[in-house]
Amino acid sequence: MTIDYKAAGVDIELGDDASKILYEAAKLTFRNRDGNIGEVIVPFDDFSGVRAVDIGSLPEGSLMCMGFDGVGTKVEIAQRMNNHSTIAFDLFAMVCDDAIVRGAEPVLLGSVLDVSSLSGNIEMIKQLAKGYIDAAKDANVAVVNGELAELGDAIGGYGNFKYSWSSSIVWFANKNNLLTGKEISAGDSIVLFQEKGFRSNGLSLVRKTFESKYGDDWHEAELAGEKLGSLVLQPSKIYSRAVVHMHGGFQTAGCCKIHGVSHITGGGLPGKLGRVLKPSGYGALLTDLFSPCAAMQHCQKLAGIDDREAYRTWNMGQGLAVITPEPEKVISEAKRFGIDAKIAGRVVQDKKITIVSKGVANKDETLRFDIE
Repeated sequence: MTIDYKAAGVDIELGDDASKILYEAAKLTFRNRDGNIGEVIVPFDDFSGVRAVDIGSLPEGSLMCMGFDGVGTKVEIAQRMNNHSTIAFDLFAMVCDDAIVRGAEPVLLGSVLDVSSLSGNIEMIKQLAKGYIDAAKDANVAVVNGELAELGDAIGGYGNFKYSWSSSIVWFANKNNLLTGKEISAGDSIVLFQEKGFRSNGLSLVRKTFESKYGDDWHEAELAGEKLGSLVLQPSKIYSRAVVHMHGGFQTAGCCKIHGVSHITGGGLPGKLGRVLKPSGYGALLTDLFSPCAAMQHCQKLAGIDDREAYRTWNMGQGLAVITPEPEKVISEAKRFGIDAKIAGRVVQDKKITIVSKGVANKDETLRFDIE
């Protein structure tokens, strides 16, 4: 008996076809950096050709670094809904919006896509590729590299197209414009940017809660006329392009005075905002937050999660916090990028984060968190 690579679960020709789909999508993202740091240079255009940026004339004080993250178990929701066209927004948001918290500008992205099998799943790859293009434009980054591999049973999930997706981001910054946290002053306003979904955090709790209530096909259950799976799959809002415009990114100056930025992901608002505030020695008083999305509230009710725990697990309606002495200007600029924003509170001398809850268990109660 002869066993070849295809019989072992890896189809080389199909893999090449899928890789070319993603490469053609990536090429369309190169234009996002035209005329800016990270403009992509392609000496010869073929699938395995060199793709690079010219950094020979960067000014003194220019910094470059990399960040890494992934979509996590949110891909399982996409698999359940058989909709893979928006998951790239979650992938890009995780790395690009992490880059901006220190005043950097995300520029170049690469990804690793591990799939169980490509057989019968080329249309799914096309959906991922479409998301690639749209999310890269939203984030104003170029996709310059990637890896695709078939790993068979090593990849779990739901349905026939099981996969895991992670990425890296290359960012550039000006040393003199980095946000250290020490710029923050008592009395600074804290502007929150609304997030209408879960982003890519706390999904294991969501899946466990809904499965315990509705069974394995929980994604088909409806809430206010919409499928739970669609509500949970809500793509992440990408804030990086707007914030780079505000604080200037790699450029010497932006249009708004910003003293701090916090990306609200794992650890929630207390954990992530606390990390930004810690160098200043100050705390925060937040009295006017956005409400969590309907699916988040529903999950909180079903699982009996108190608001304190919910605010440490999910974003609870806020995807980004911007600390600024010019809140109205930040809100106005955010709206230009389609982002709902509002003044939620201010920086205070008290070294605690105090939140007036918008959760369903302890609504309007005051919650206090230590800055760790």
